[in-house]
Amino acid sequence: MAIDGGIKAIPGALPTFRDASGRSLGAEELTQLKDVIESGSLSFLSGKKTGEFERQFAALYGVEQAVSVSSGTAALHTAVAYLNPEPGDEILVSPITDMGSVIPILAQLAVPVFVDIDPQTQNMDPVKLEAAITPRTKAILVTHIYGNPADMDAIMAIADRHGLFVIEDCAQAHLATYKGRLCGTIGHVGCFSFQQSKHMTTGDGGMVIANDDNRFGRELRQCSDKGWPRKAGGRDHLFLALNYHMTELQAAVGIAQLAKLRGMVDARRQSAFKLTAALEGSGVTPTRILPETTGVFFFYTFRISQESIKVSTADFVKALVAEGIDCFLGYPGKIPLYRYAVVKDARTFGTSGFPYTLPGVENGARFQNPVCPEAEQACLETVCIWWNECFTDTHVEQIAQAIRKVLAAYAA
Repeated sequence: MAIDGGIKAIPGALPTFRDASGRSLGAEELTQLKDVIESGSLSFLSGKKTGEFERQFAALYGVEQAVSVSSGTAALHTAVAYLNPEPGDEILVSPITDMGSVIPILAQLAVPVFVDIDPQTQNMDPVKLEAAITPRTKAILVTHIYGNPADMDAIMAIADRHGLFVIEDCAQAHLATYKGRLCGTIGHVGCFSFQQSKHMTTGDGGMVIANDDNRFGRELRQCSDKGWPRKAGGRDHLFLALNYHMTELQAAVGIAQLAKLRGMVDARRQSAFKLTAALEGSGVTPTRILPETTGVFFFYTFRISQESIKVSTADFVKALVAEGIDCFLGYPGKIPLYRYAVVKDARTFGTSGFPYTLPGVENGARFQNPVCPEAEQACLETVCIWWNECFTDTHVEQIAQAIRKVLAAYAA
Protein backbone atom coordinates (compact mmCIF):
# COMPACT_ATOMS: atom_id res chain seq x y z
CA MET A 1 0.00 0.00 0.00
CA ALA A 2 1.02 3.60 -0.50
CA ILE A 3 1.11 4.18 3.25
CA ASP A 4 3.82 1.52 3.43
CA GLY A 5 5.82 3.00 0.55
CA GLY A 6 3.98 1.37 -2.35
CA ILE A 7 2.57 2.98 -5.49
CA LYS A 8 -0.57 5.09 -5.04
CA ALA A 9 -3.81 3.74 -6.49
CA ILE A 10 -4.60 7.25 -7.74
CA PRO A 11 -1.54 8.49 -9.67
CA GLY A 12 -2.51 12.17 -9.97
CA ALA A 13 -4.51 14.62 -7.91
CA LEU A 14 -8.29 14.30 -7.91
CA PRO A 15 -10.41 17.38 -8.57
CA THR A 16 -10.91 19.30 -5.34
CA PHE A 17 -13.34 21.96 -4.15
CA ARG A 18 -10.32 23.89 -2.90
CA ASP A 19 -9.39 25.17 -6.37
CA ALA A 20 -10.54 25.42 -9.96
CA SER A 21 -10.10 21.67 -10.58
CA GLY A 22 -13.25 20.88 -8.63
CA ARG A 23 -15.29 24.07 -9.00
CA SER A 24 -17.44 25.25 -11.91
CA LEU A 25 -16.30 28.85 -11.98
CA GLY A 26 -15.57 30.70 -15.19
CA ALA A 27 -16.73 33.21 -17.77
CA GLU A 28 -20.25 33.58 -16.41
CA GLU A 29 -19.00 34.62 -12.98
CA LEU A 30 -16.43 36.99 -14.50
CA THR A 31 -19.14 38.69 -16.58
CA GLN A 32 -21.30 39.23 -13.49
CA LEU A 33 -18.34 40.51 -11.48
CA LYS A 34 -17.33 42.88 -14.26
CA ASP A 35 -20.81 44.41 -14.13
CA VAL A 36 -20.42 45.08 -10.42
CA ILE A 37 -16.93 46.57 -10.67
CA GLU A 38 -17.94 48.83 -13.54
CA SER A 39 -21.00 49.99 -11.61
CA GLY A 40 -18.79 51.18 -8.77
CA SER A 41 -21.27 49.83 -6.23
CA LEU A 42 -20.17 46.90 -4.10
CA SER A 43 -23.02 47.23 -1.58
CA PHE A 44 -26.61 46.01 -1.76
CA LEU A 45 -27.70 49.51 -0.70
CA SER A 46 -27.02 50.92 -4.15
CA GLY A 47 -26.31 47.84 -6.27
CA LYS A 48 -28.68 45.56 -8.16
CA LYS A 49 -27.10 42.10 -7.98
CA THR A 50 -28.07 41.23 -4.40
CA GLY A 51 -31.75 41.86 -4.98
CA GLU A 52 -31.62 39.94 -8.26
CA PHE A 53 -29.90 36.97 -6.62
CA GLU A 54 -32.56 36.90 -3.91
CA ARG A 55 -35.39 37.03 -6.47
CA GLN A 56 -33.89 34.22 -8.52
CA PHE A 57 -33.29 32.05 -5.44
CA ALA A 58 -36.86 32.63 -4.23
CA ALA A 59 -38.19 31.70 -7.67
CA LEU A 60 -36.14 28.50 -7.79
CA TYR A 61 -37.50 27.40 -4.42
CA GLY A 62 -41.02 28.72 -4.98
CA VAL A 63 -41.05 30.85 -1.82
CA GLU A 64 -42.21 34.37 -1.12
CA GLN A 65 -38.97 35.69 0.27
CA ALA A 66 -35.26 35.03 0.22
CA VAL A 67 -32.87 37.05 2.37
CA SER A 68 -29.19 36.94 1.43
CA VAL A 69 -26.63 36.92 4.24
CA SER A 70 -22.88 36.66 4.72
CA SER A 71 -22.58 32.94 5.60
CA GLY A 72 -24.49 29.77 6.38
CA THR A 73 -24.00 30.42 10.09
CA ALA A 74 -25.42 33.91 9.57
CA ALA A 75 -28.43 32.35 7.83
CA LEU A 76 -29.12 30.11 10.82
CA HIS A 77 -28.55 32.96 13.27
CA THR A 78 -31.02 35.09 11.31
CA ALA A 79 -33.59 32.29 11.62
CA VAL A 80 -33.02 31.92 15.38
CA ALA A 81 -33.18 35.70 15.86
CA TYR A 82 -36.48 35.66 13.95
CA LEU A 83 -37.80 33.06 16.42
CA ASN A 84 -36.73 35.42 19.23
CA PRO A 85 -36.37 32.81 22.02
CA GLU A 86 -36.30 33.74 25.68
CA PRO A 87 -32.97 33.15 27.46
CA GLY A 88 -32.90 29.49 28.48
CA ASP A 89 -35.39 28.33 25.86
CA GLU A 90 -34.40 25.06 24.21
CA ILE A 91 -33.81 24.30 20.53
CA LEU A 92 -33.40 20.67 19.49
CA VAL A 93 -30.43 20.02 17.20
CA SER A 94 -28.33 17.13 15.89
CA PRO A 95 -24.86 16.45 17.33
CA ILE A 96 -23.74 15.47 13.80
CA THR A 97 -23.56 18.79 11.96
CA ASP A 98 -21.33 21.84 11.66
CA MET A 99 -20.83 24.06 14.71
CA GLY A 100 -22.57 26.74 12.67
CA SER A 101 -25.85 25.05 13.63
CA VAL A 102 -25.17 25.49 17.34
CA ILE A 103 -23.44 28.88 17.52
CA PRO A 104 -26.64 30.78 16.59
CA ILE A 105 -28.56 29.03 19.36
CA LEU A 106 -25.98 29.94 21.99
CA ALA A 107 -25.62 33.46 20.58
CA GLN A 108 -29.32 34.07 21.34
CA LEU A 109 -28.83 32.66 24.88
CA ALA A 110 -30.97 29.67 23.97
CA VAL A 111 -29.90 26.14 24.89
CA PRO A 112 -29.01 23.52 22.27
CA VAL A 113 -30.49 20.15 23.20
CA PHE A 114 -28.79 17.38 21.26
CA VAL A 115 -30.94 14.62 19.76
CA ASP A 116 -29.31 11.35 18.75
CA ILE A 117 -29.27 10.17 15.17
CA ASP A 118 -30.65 7.28 13.17
CA PRO A 119 -27.46 5.20 12.65
CA GLN A 120 -28.30 4.41 9.02
CA THR A 121 -29.16 7.91 7.76
CA GLN A 122 -27.20 9.86 10.42
CA ASN A 123 -30.04 12.38 10.47
CA MET A 124 -31.97 13.27 13.61
CA ASP A 125 -34.03 10.30 14.87
CA PRO A 126 -37.70 11.41 15.15
CA VAL A 127 -38.43 8.99 18.00
CA LYS A 128 -35.60 10.41 20.09
CA LEU A 129 -36.60 13.90 18.98
CA GLU A 130 -40.04 13.71 20.53
CA ALA A 131 -38.63 12.21 23.72
CA ALA A 132 -36.35 15.25 24.10
CA ILE A 133 -39.16 17.83 24.12
CA THR A 134 -39.75 19.71 27.37
CA PRO A 135 -41.94 22.70 28.31
CA ARG A 136 -38.93 24.92 27.44
CA THR A 137 -38.56 23.58 23.88
CA LYS A 138 -39.29 26.24 21.26
CA ALA A 139 -37.88 24.92 17.99
CA ILE A 140 -36.29 22.11 16.02
CA LEU A 141 -33.21 22.85 13.94
CA VAL A 142 -32.99 19.92 11.54
CA THR A 143 -29.89 19.37 9.40
CA HIS A 144 -30.13 17.40 6.16
CA ILE A 145 -26.76 15.84 6.76
CA TYR A 146 -24.42 15.05 3.85
CA GLY A 147 -27.17 16.28 1.50
CA ASN A 148 -29.55 13.47 2.53
CA PRO A 149 -33.06 14.63 3.52
CA ALA A 150 -34.19 13.97 7.08
CA ASP A 151 -37.54 12.30 7.80
CA MET A 152 -39.53 15.52 7.46
CA ASP A 153 -43.03 13.99 7.64
CA ALA A 154 -42.28 12.60 11.08
CA ILE A 155 -40.46 15.76 12.21
CA MET A 156 -43.21 18.12 11.05
CA ALA A 157 -45.88 15.94 12.68
CA ILE A 158 -44.01 16.20 15.99
CA ALA A 159 -43.58 19.94 15.54
CA ASP A 160 -47.29 20.38 14.84
CA ARG A 161 -48.27 18.34 17.91
CA HIS A 162 -46.09 20.46 20.18
CA GLY A 163 -46.37 23.84 18.47
CA LEU A 164 -42.68 24.03 17.59
CA PHE A 165 -40.94 26.19 14.98
CA VAL A 166 -38.87 24.23 12.43
CA ILE A 167 -35.64 25.56 10.92
CA GLU A 168 -34.17 23.50 8.06
CA ASP A 169 -30.39 23.59 7.79
CA CYS A 170 -29.83 22.99 4.06
CA ALA A 171 -26.16 24.01 3.99
CA GLN A 172 -25.30 20.58 2.55
CA ALA A 173 -28.59 19.97 0.77
CA HIS A 174 -28.97 22.28 -2.23
CA LEU A 175 -31.86 20.99 -4.38
CA ALA A 176 -32.33 17.91 -2.20
CA THR A 177 -35.97 16.80 -2.24
CA TYR A 178 -38.23 14.99 0.20
CA LYS A 179 -41.30 13.35 -1.39
CA GLY A 180 -41.25 15.84 -4.23
CA ARG A 181 -40.69 18.93 -2.08
CA LEU A 182 -37.45 20.89 -1.97
CA CYS A 183 -35.65 20.74 1.36
CA GLY A 184 -35.84 24.21 2.87
CA THR A 185 -39.51 24.64 1.94
CA ILE A 186 -40.99 22.03 4.29
CA GLY A 187 -40.24 23.65 7.65
CA HIS A 188 -40.98 27.26 8.54
CA VAL A 189 -37.58 28.66 7.50
CA GLY A 190 -34.85 27.21 5.26
CA CYS A 191 -31.17 28.16 5.57
CA PHE A 192 -28.39 27.70 3.00
CA SER A 193 -24.63 28.14 2.80
CA PHE A 194 -22.55 29.16 -0.21
CA GLN A 195 -19.17 28.49 1.39
CA GLN A 196 -16.34 27.26 -0.85
CA SER A 197 -17.14 23.53 -0.53
CA LYS A 198 -20.91 23.73 -1.06
CA HIS A 199 -22.85 22.66 -4.15
CA MET A 200 -22.77 26.26 -5.33
CA THR A 201 -20.34 28.80 -3.93
CA THR A 202 -19.85 32.52 -3.53
CA GLY A 203 -16.70 31.92 -1.46
CA ASP A 204 -18.83 32.52 1.59
CA GLY A 205 -22.41 33.66 1.94
CA GLY A 206 -25.85 32.26 2.68
CA MET A 207 -29.60 32.57 2.17
CA VAL A 208 -32.69 32.38 4.35
CA ILE A 209 -36.02 31.49 2.71
CA ALA A 210 -39.57 31.57 4.05
CA ASN A 211 -43.20 31.92 3.04
CA ASP A 212 -44.31 34.13 5.91
CA ASP A 213 -43.10 37.11 7.87
CA ASN A 214 -43.75 38.74 11.24
CA ARG A 215 -44.58 35.36 12.78
CA PHE A 216 -42.93 36.48 15.99
CA GLY A 217 -43.52 40.19 15.65
CA ARG A 218 -40.42 40.98 13.62
CA GLU A 219 -39.53 40.93 9.95
CA LEU A 220 -37.16 38.20 8.80
CA ARG A 221 -35.02 40.62 6.79
CA GLN A 222 -34.54 42.91 9.76
CA CYS A 223 -33.07 39.98 11.69
CA SER A 224 -29.95 40.19 9.51
CA ASP A 225 -29.98 43.99 9.17
CA LYS A 226 -29.55 45.39 12.69
CA GLY A 227 -33.31 45.43 13.28
CA TRP A 228 -33.53 48.35 10.86
CA PRO A 229 -36.93 49.04 9.24
CA ARG A 230 -35.41 50.61 6.13
CA LYS A 231 -38.72 50.84 4.25
CA ALA A 232 -39.98 53.35 6.81
CA GLY A 233 -37.16 55.76 5.99
CA GLY A 234 -34.71 57.31 8.42
CA ARG A 235 -32.85 55.44 11.10
CA ASP A 236 -34.36 53.21 13.73
CA HIS A 237 -33.44 49.87 15.28
CA LEU A 238 -36.40 47.91 16.57
CA PHE A 239 -34.55 45.06 18.28
CA LEU A 240 -31.08 43.61 18.75
CA ALA A 241 -29.83 42.06 15.51
CA LEU A 242 -26.49 41.78 13.74
CA ASN A 243 -25.34 43.01 10.33
CA TYR A 244 -25.09 40.01 8.01
CA HIS A 245 -25.23 41.77 4.63
CA MET A 246 -24.09 39.97 1.49
CA THR A 247 -21.93 42.04 -0.86
CA GLU A 248 -22.69 42.71 -4.52
CA LEU A 249 -19.58 40.71 -5.43
CA GLN A 250 -20.87 37.61 -3.66
CA ALA A 251 -24.32 38.05 -5.17
CA ALA A 252 -22.85 38.43 -8.67
CA VAL A 253 -21.07 35.10 -8.36
CA GLY A 254 -24.23 33.64 -6.84
CA ILE A 255 -26.32 34.60 -9.88
CA ALA A 256 -23.91 32.80 -12.21
CA GLN A 257 -23.62 29.79 -9.91
CA LEU A 258 -27.38 29.49 -9.48
CA ALA A 259 -27.81 29.04 -13.23
CA LYS A 260 -25.41 26.07 -13.04
CA LEU A 261 -26.70 24.57 -9.80
CA ARG A 262 -28.95 21.85 -11.19
CA GLY A 263 -26.21 20.61 -13.50
CA MET A 264 -23.64 20.60 -10.69
CA VAL A 265 -25.98 18.69 -8.36
CA ASP A 266 -26.82 16.15 -11.07
CA ALA A 267 -23.12 15.59 -11.74
CA ARG A 268 -22.45 14.93 -8.04
CA ARG A 269 -25.34 12.48 -7.89
CA GLN A 270 -24.38 10.53 -11.00
CA SER A 271 -20.74 10.08 -9.98
CA ALA A 272 -21.78 9.06 -6.46
CA PHE A 273 -24.21 6.45 -7.81
CA LYS A 274 -21.41 5.04 -9.96
CA LEU A 275 -19.14 4.74 -6.93
CA THR A 276 -21.87 2.92 -5.00
CA ALA A 277 -22.26 0.48 -7.88
CA ALA A 278 -18.48 -0.01 -8.11
CA LEU A 279 -18.29 -0.80 -4.38
CA GLU A 280 -21.19 -3.24 -4.33
CA GLY A 281 -20.26 -6.41 -2.47
CA SER A 282 -17.08 -4.90 -1.03
CA GLY A 283 -18.35 -4.69 2.54
CA VAL A 284 -18.76 -0.92 2.41
CA THR A 285 -22.13 0.40 3.65
CA PRO A 286 -23.01 3.84 2.23
CA THR A 287 -25.09 6.17 4.38
CA ARG A 288 -28.75 5.38 3.75
CA ILE A 289 -30.89 7.77 1.71
CA LEU A 290 -34.59 7.57 2.56
CA PRO A 291 -37.09 6.33 -0.05
CA GLU A 292 -38.88 9.05 -2.06
CA THR A 293 -36.02 11.48 -1.45
CA THR A 294 -33.22 12.92 -3.55
CA GLY A 295 -29.83 12.96 -1.87
CA VAL A 296 -27.32 15.41 -3.33
CA PHE A 297 -23.98 14.15 -1.96
CA PHE A 298 -22.19 16.95 -0.21
CA PHE A 299 -19.87 14.19 0.98
CA TYR A 300 -19.82 10.57 -0.11
CA THR A 301 -20.02 8.76 3.22
CA PHE A 302 -19.84 5.13 4.22
CA ARG A 303 -19.10 2.81 7.12
CA ILE A 304 -17.24 -0.48 7.35
CA SER A 305 -18.00 -3.23 9.82
CA GLN A 306 -15.19 -3.14 12.37
CA GLU A 307 -15.22 -6.94 12.35
CA SER A 308 -14.31 -6.98 8.64
CA ILE A 309 -10.99 -5.10 8.99
CA LYS A 310 -8.05 -5.66 11.31
CA VAL A 311 -7.32 -1.97 11.91
CA SER A 312 -9.33 0.93 13.27
CA THR A 313 -11.39 3.05 10.91
CA ALA A 314 -8.98 5.89 11.69
CA ASP A 315 -6.06 3.84 10.31
CA PHE A 316 -8.21 2.77 7.37
CA VAL A 317 -8.80 6.44 6.52
CA LYS A 318 -5.08 7.22 6.77
CA ALA A 319 -4.42 4.50 4.21
CA LEU A 320 -7.08 5.90 1.87
CA VAL A 321 -5.51 9.35 2.10
CA ALA A 322 -2.12 7.86 1.23
CA GLU A 323 -3.69 6.26 -1.87
CA GLY A 324 -4.84 9.71 -3.02
CA ILE A 325 -8.43 10.03 -1.73
CA ASP A 326 -9.33 13.35 -0.08
CA CYS A 327 -11.22 11.99 2.92
CA PHE A 328 -11.38 12.12 6.71
CA LEU A 329 -12.84 10.28 9.69
CA GLY A 330 -16.13 11.36 11.20
CA TYR A 331 -18.27 14.43 10.81
CA PRO A 332 -17.96 17.00 12.25
CA GLY A 333 -14.92 15.20 13.64
CA LYS A 334 -14.08 12.30 15.92
CA ILE A 335 -16.45 13.63 18.59
CA PRO A 336 -20.02 15.01 18.45
CA LEU A 337 -20.59 18.73 18.86
CA TYR A 338 -21.49 18.56 22.54
CA ARG A 339 -17.97 17.38 23.40
CA TYR A 340 -16.38 20.57 22.07
CA ALA A 341 -15.18 22.99 24.75
CA VAL A 342 -17.57 25.77 23.79
CA VAL A 343 -20.47 23.50 24.79
CA LYS A 344 -19.22 21.11 27.47
CA ASP A 345 -17.22 23.80 29.30
CA ALA A 346 -19.73 26.60 28.54
CA ARG A 347 -17.07 28.89 27.05
CA THR A 348 -19.57 31.45 25.87
CA PHE A 349 -20.03 34.90 27.45
CA GLY A 350 -17.05 35.87 29.59
CA THR A 351 -16.97 33.66 32.65
CA SER A 352 -20.75 33.67 33.07
CA GLY A 353 -21.33 30.26 31.47
CA PHE A 354 -24.53 31.59 29.91
CA PRO A 355 -26.89 30.10 28.86
CA TYR A 356 -26.02 26.98 30.87
CA THR A 357 -25.93 28.85 34.18
CA LEU A 358 -29.33 30.50 33.72
CA PRO A 359 -32.02 29.48 36.23
CA GLY A 360 -33.61 26.14 35.43
CA VAL A 361 -31.13 25.20 32.69
CA GLU A 362 -29.41 21.85 32.95
CA ASN A 363 -25.69 22.27 33.52
CA GLY A 364 -23.41 21.52 30.60
CA ALA A 365 -21.41 19.08 32.73
CA ARG A 366 -23.67 16.28 31.49
CA PHE A 367 -21.96 16.59 28.10
CA GLN A 368 -18.96 14.79 29.54
CA ASN A 369 -21.01 11.60 29.08
CA PRO A 370 -22.14 9.99 25.80
CA VAL A 371 -25.43 11.85 25.51
CA CYS A 372 -25.97 10.50 21.98
CA PRO A 373 -24.37 7.03 21.69
CA GLU A 374 -25.27 6.54 18.01
CA ALA A 375 -23.62 9.85 17.15
CA GLU A 376 -20.53 8.92 19.17
CA GLN A 377 -20.21 5.69 17.20
CA ALA A 378 -20.80 7.39 13.85
CA CYS A 379 -18.00 9.86 14.50
CA LEU A 380 -15.57 6.97 14.97
CA GLU A 381 -16.77 4.85 12.03
CA THR A 382 -17.87 7.16 9.19
CA VAL A 383 -15.55 7.69 6.24
CA CYS A 384 -16.26 11.06 4.58
CA ILE A 385 -14.98 11.65 1.04
CA TRP A 386 -15.02 15.23 -0.20
CA TRP A 387 -17.23 15.22 -3.28
CA ASN A 388 -17.62 17.68 -6.16
CA GLU A 389 -19.20 18.03 -9.57
CA CYS A 390 -15.97 17.52 -11.54
CA PHE A 391 -15.39 13.81 -10.89
CA THR A 392 -15.27 11.83 -14.14
CA ASP A 393 -15.90 8.11 -14.60
CA THR A 394 -12.14 7.61 -14.48
CA HIS A 395 -11.89 9.41 -11.14
CA VAL A 396 -14.72 7.27 -9.74
CA GLU A 397 -13.00 4.08 -10.93
CA GLN A 398 -9.76 5.18 -9.29
CA ILE A 399 -11.51 5.95 -5.99
CA ALA A 400 -13.24 2.56 -6.05
CA GLN A 401 -9.97 0.76 -6.81
CA ALA A 402 -8.22 2.57 -3.96
CA ILE A 403 -10.95 1.62 -1.49
CA ARG A 404 -10.94 -2.01 -2.60
CA LYS A 405 -7.13 -2.08 -2.40
CA VAL A 406 -7.14 -0.92 1.22
CA LEU A 407 -10.05 -3.21 2.10
CA ALA A 408 -8.12 -6.20 0.75
CA ALA A 409 -4.93 -5.25 2.59
CA TYR A 410 -6.71 -4.79 5.92
CA ALA A 411 -9.23 -7.63 5.64
CA ALA A 412 -9.70 -9.39 8.98
